[in-house]
Amino acid sequence: MTARRTALVIPGSGGCWHMPHQMFAVDAVRSRGAQMHYVSWSGQVPSEPEARGPWAVEQIAAARRGLSEPLIVASSLGTLASELAAEHGLPAVWITPLLHRPEVVESIRRASAPCLLIGGTADSSWRPILARDLSPHVFEVEGADHGLRVPGPLARSAAVLGEMATAVENFLDRVLWPAP
Repeated sequence: MTARRTALVIPGSGGCWHMPHQMFAVDAVRSRGAQMHYVSWSGQVPSEPEARGPWAVEQIAAARRGLSEPLIVASSLGTLASELAAEHGLPAVWITPLLHRPEVVESIRRASAPCLLIGGTADSSWRPILARDLSPHVFEVEGADHGLRVPGPLARSAAVLGEMATAVENFLDRVLWPAP
């Protein structure tokens, strides 16, 4: 990372980066002085899964122009940016990454910069064993779905958000931006 911290925030298919699970990660990054840059999807997300990758990568690449070494904070569909992260040696926080998609897995595997993988065991996109094979930095929530919600009272899902925020803070403070 350069002396000036920057972050590129990439939403999921809903186009909204302020979903609770991504918002808490963004707040952790922002509170460490990073200049934030947000991707907004242009047009509708393609309905065909094979068309989503090129569509998303093109928009993410355009948003990244002019940013030298941003930290990527991406959720779900935004994790298709893993290709760009691998190509440019960018660190990342991948929230509910699409680990069922071979191109995402291969890009994360090729990456030279550290990444934090965040997912839940009730998410059909999450692969627990694979996640641990791809990165030593994994935050997994037993029973959580693709939105990191868990069954039961809402307080349990709110607690998960707090634990996830702490995992992001620890990753930033211990791995990416440790104090001298």
